[in-house]
Amino acid sequence: MKGLGNVIAIELKLAMRDPMSAFFALAFPAVILWVKMRNGGTLPGGLPTIDAIVPMLSVFVTGLASLVVLPATLAQYRERRVLKRLRATPASSTMVFGAQWAAHMLLAALGFALLAVIGLIAYGLSGPSNPGQVVLAWVLGALSLGAIGLLLGAVVPSGRAATVVGLAIFFPMVFVSGAMSARETLPESMRSIGDWTPMAPAVQAIRAGWEGQPISLPALIVMAVIFVVAGGVALKAFRW
Repeated sequence: MKGLGNVIAIELKLAMRDPMSAFFALAFPAVILWVKMRNGGTLPGGLPTIDAIVPMLSVFVTGLASLVVLPATLAQYRERRVLKRLRATPASSTMVFGAQWAAHMLLAALGFALLAVIGLIAYGLSGPSNPGQVVLAWVLGALSLGAIGLLLGAVVPSGRAATVVGLAIFFPMVFVSGAMSARETLPESMRSIGDWTPMAPAVQAIRAGWEGQPISLPALIVMAVIFVVAGGVALKAFRW
């Protein structure tokens, strides 16, 4: 476990030192928060906009780290033969996946924490009504989206290709899932499409926990199933 912890710490440090990874995980969501809050106000139903935006953007950050940064890192390691060298060590594919997922999710958690601090100081963000539910929903969302990212990293041959594929999946998903714009403000057609995306259950569950509403059990089950299926396929498809 100590060896795994060291690998995670190194991977997190490398991600933080990469200008693009650090910008998109930490600075970019903060810019989006500022843009979204220029007019402030409330959503239909009276909920302050900030109390919806921060939970939503937490999924945005997690999705960006999972679907764009994580697969690109894994594919680059294969392209640069880093994985081939790791194969000569006792490291297993499960350990590689676990370390990469943990490091990138810690990066996403830092982005989430930064959003919460900015929201609290600058916009009067209310704390989560049910912190335990928020944590559970966020972890399941990170597991499900991270499993998809690992699957991409397992099969895409190069870092550049992984970035292109990840962005092609990520950006349409955030616009229809409620991770960029509140679900209440989206047209019915977009909400119907967004309900079928892997991000939607995470957005709905985190917002429900934050706002003090019951979390949908089907949403939690969907995230768990995505994690098991995508993670299992990723392990089978992984090539050093």
